[in-house]
Amino acid sequence: MSAVPNTAMVLAAGLGTRMRPLTNDRPKALVSVAGKPLIDHVLDRLVEAKVKRAVVNVHAFADLLETHVRRRSDIEILISDERACLMETGGGVRLARPLLGDAPIIVCNIDSVWEEGAGSAIGRLTRDFDPARMSARLMLAAMDQCSGFDGPGDFFMDEHGALSFRDALPHTPWAYMGVQIIDPRVVDDEPLAPFSLTRVWRRLREQGRLFGAPLGGFWMHVGDPMAREAAEARLSTARGA
Repeated sequence: MSAVPNTAMVLAAGLGTRMRPLTNDRPKALVSVAGKPLIDHVLDRLVEAKVKRAVVNVHAFADLLETHVRRRSDIEILISDERACLMETGGGVRLARPLLGDAPIIVCNIDSVWEEGAGSAIGRLTRDFDPARMSARLMLAAMDQCSGFDGPGDFFMDEHGALSFRDALPHTPWAYMGVQIIDPRVVDDEPLAPFSLTRVWRRLREQGRLFGAPLGGFWMHVGDPMAREAAEARLSTARGA
């Protein structure tokens, strides 16, 4: 797939409980890192990749977030309203299906900030996405090239990019860093209820249709106040270099 998808889904509806007290008066998406709200870090990357439209789901402090993103003039913003029920990652995509179309889309978490030294990482992710044999391609960070993530990793990736889960093994070389390209139709048979996209990934893995791609840069997972401080310190150093 040579062209970047026109549409992205930005998963911004989380409660942000681990980010308290910074989320006592705002959604996690509006917590600032290096002077910019998290959601704008993501939307800026999408604009750089020439994505035209972003579907943003909202729940906690929904009015604040909706007002903020609608100020943008460089990307069309559509709102998927989860005020009544937080749908989790998979359920969020399922609820937003009428807004997403049937072509491949980018799906982004809002707690990821990253450096990229070789052009748009989103562009590279989509360049080798082959809809004939892939239903999802996940962007992965090397475990020695990330901050704010203290887990044992998520995936193994073979020489063809096919992914397998860590499961009971103690560690893996790769962590999912919150950006993927998917065929949105993979959620069509799921119930309209809260669920994690991990359930879909496991099904795709069994079908041989789950793939990955290296980020090729440094990933900052901004999940709590300490991780935010670490990201700000790194970005400040980079600006001063």
